[in-house]
Amino acid sequence: MKPAPFAYHAPRSLDEAVAVLGEVGHDGKVLAGGQSLIPMLSMRLAAPAHLIDINQVAGLDTVTVTEDAVRVGATVRHRDVERSDEAYAALPLLRQALLNVAHPAIRNRGTTVGSIAHADAAGEMPSIAVLTDAIVEVQGPAGAREISAHDFFAGPLEIAIGADEVVVAVRFGRFPSGTRTGFTESARRRGDYALAGVGVALTCEEGAIRRARAAYVSVTDIPDVLDLTGVLAGATPADLAGRADDLIGAVRAHVQPESDIHASADYRRMLAGELTRRLVAEVMAR
Repeated sequence: MKPAPFAYHAPRSLDEAVAVLGEVGHDGKVLAGGQSLIPMLSMRLAAPAHLIDINQVAGLDTVTVTEDAVRVGATVRHRDVERSDEAYAALPLLRQALLNVAHPAIRNRGTTVGSIAHADAAGEMPSIAVLTDAIVEVQGPAGAREISAHDFFAGPLEIAIGADEVVVAVRFGRFPSGTRTGFTESARRRGDYALAGVGVALTCEEGAIRRARAAYVSVTDIPDVLDLTGVLAGATPADLAGRADDLIGAVRAHVQPESDIHASADYRRMLAGELTRRLVAEVMAR
């Protein structure tokens, strides 16, 4: 199929982009990488009357590392974040997760911030946003504002911004010293949407877990964080086998998968628990 007719806008500044969004409101969609939006347009799952292409807007294409965060602009491609040694040194979880995003061709064009703004709980980057306690930077007619990633996802494919606002950047929070991270997922074929996936952040002292958190892919309605500290606090690698049942039980109670043509809800729930068990053991063994 072909997209429904739309008017194309190519603003050169953020103010111009916001002005266009203010004029068209809910009839407009913002285009950055387009790897989620263009297929939706082609299948007519979305039919906006206006498409606002922000790729020519200056200042949205940078990755900046600070003491507290890794800031990714709205037009930065997945591949640029994945290949940034500075970002990897500050927050290895970004590369660990991005290596699982679709295929290299998609990562070459798709944007990390766009994936988060798409708010699909089957995507990897929304889960990383909540796991890192990210801050979403938004610009609108009233000026700039910031939204916690935990408040940003209002529902499946729904975000808590106005129709006249645009996401400018996402600041992924850096973890405390001693934090070990990892990401894994299981899909029918590499590059497919995951049947289930998980990212973990384990903050350790003297080889034992002090704080443990996880976020999931494809098994929750919206991205959220499961605090596993109560299950894993004090655990060393040698202790993990003895805590496996409690760990898996906590995960299975938290996730809320749905059945589809690819897997049943029970299978996804089992898979989420097992992936978490394996990943925690792998991360602690490094």
